[in-house]
Amino acid sequence: MNQEMGLPMLHPAGEHVPVAGAETLDTFAGPVKVERDRSSPLTPFGQAVSFIGFLKVPGVFSALNADCPLRYTSPDAPDVRGVTGTWVLPVLAGRRRYARVTALRPDSVLPELMGMSRIVSEDSLRRALAAIPQEAGLAWLKRHLDRCVLPLLGERSIIDIDTAVKPLYGHQEGAVVSYNPEKPGRPSPVHHPYMLAGLRLVLGVETAAGNGHNGAHCTPGLWRLIDGLPRDCWPALLRGDSGIASGNTIREAESRGIDYLFKLRPARHVKALPGARFRKTAGTMPGKAGRAERKRCG
Repeated sequence: MNQEMGLPMLHPAGEHVPVAGAETLDTFAGPVKVERDRSSPLTPFGQAVSFIGFLKVPGVFSALNADCPLRYTSPDAPDVRGVTGTWVLPVLAGRRRYARVTALRPDSVLPELMGMSRIVSEDSLRRALAAIPQEAGLAWLKRHLDRCVLPLLGERSIIDIDTAVKPLYGHQEGAVVSYNPEKPGRPSPVHHPYMLAGLRLVLGVETAAGNGHNGAHCTPGLWRLIDGLPRDCWPALLRGDSGIASGNTIREAESRGIDYLFKLRPARHVKALPGARFRKTAGTMPGKAGRAERKRCG
């Protein structure tokens, strides 16, 4: 008599059919398998593993910590890697305030993926920023930013110049009552970012007080950025709004041989210029119509 017996499977078979959208990414904790589920809502750290892989594989994060100008002497101080990693993780989650770092501290997975022992507190971040010398810190960040963006600037590129007013609560440094379209009358500083068009990649940011929102305060940082690049990495075009379009900005761009496209304010002389150029090239009709046109244009 034949009797079917259900024998236990000692060696279960693996995945015969690959999961759609699955990939293996390398992190500081080792390879991690990532599966994308398009039916689930997006989480704040959905892209964290991919970015951590970018930091690890080309050695970006290790190089950033190797020459960091932050130095501690106390044996109870956090390690530098923990501080720089804590700066990165809240940014990936969309956090904009130091106080929101506290919500990430119970997480035990993210520090392991970043090769950190723990996420430091918001007070440790503030003290770390105060302990870094300003000039050394700016040179350190620029050095590593150039390492990431210079290979992209070998192609013809466009730099967009923008102005962002940042409303503040309290009495922070640089908070001055000036132009503030969202919160009129509230003190604020202003940021002048220089972005690589098409990639939304910020090449540099110039921070000024709230009353330094025009082009006179924006462009000095732009020329330092451009002059610090190799000549073959200079942009092919500069773009900006009417607040950037000053005579000094145009002269500086022309002296470097860089094309520009700026929006102009609709002032009386600006509006009259196209008509004057058209009349100069096309002329006027003869007879009474021509005399009337010349009389109207004065």
